[in-house]
Amino acid sequence: MRQKLSNFKAEFFKALGRLRRISILDALREGELTVNEISQKFSVEPANASQQLAVLRNKNIVVACKEGANVYYSAPDRTIFKLLDVARDIFNNHLAGVRKILEEIRLDQPQRAARR
Repeated sequence: MRQKLSNFKAEFFKALGRLRRISILDALREGELTVNEISQKFSVEPANASQQLAVLRNKNIVVACKEGANVYYSAPDRTIFKLLDVARDIFNNHLAGVRKILEEIRLDQPQRAARR
């Protein structure tokens, strides 16, 4: 069971491993979008948007709902947005750590210059 969960996680994160897919998911926070709306929003060909959506759909991250001639995509499990928010928080924490290091380096520079 532990191996199956690890495999699921690896495949899940692999599906999220492209900038365009993350951007699409972030756009779906606002609600359903069609392929054409996604392709226009990100200035990509509809075929490229469809390809990225297919990867997300194959991992059950997004679902498609056909209404007439349009297919609407959405993220049925809103927990995915919590995951993206946590990733943003980790990024911000990382930046805060880098800022602190840079500030310490900056503060240390005058002391080194004064010793010379």
